[in-house]
Amino acid sequence: MQSLSRYAPYTLGLLRIFTALTFISHGTQKLFGFPQPPSWGLPAAMSLPWIAGVLEIVGGTLVLVGFLTRPAAFILSGLMAVAYWMAHGSKGFYPLLNGGEAAMLFCFIFLYIATAGPGAFAVESRKN
Repeated sequence: MQSLSRYAPYTLGLLRIFTALTFISHGTQKLFGFPQPPSWGLPAAMSLPWIAGVLEIVGGTLVLVGFLTRPAAFILSGLMAVAYWMAHGSKGFYPLLNGGEAAMLFCFIFLYIATAGPGAFAVESRKN
């Protein structure tokens, strides 16, 4: 399996890109109703869901392109930890039952990216 480790930067880069693309869609749903408005409606400007949507789009885009990846991923990890406990944790212990699976996964994937770095295909990894 040692031969597979040479692909680690590429798989990390792909994890970063596809996680960010998925994450950005949560922000576009909240702020623009795309691809479909949230069931509770679009949030009011400056409300917590609206601020979360801005962070999802801006932070997700930074992670997507691999610019300021570590700080952006760290902030997004915290955002998802807060989202989990505010929106899901009070509904029960098990993420499968409280609807918090996505928030938990995003939290720990972003925490991993914050510690591991952006991997391949990142703007900040390009050589001058």
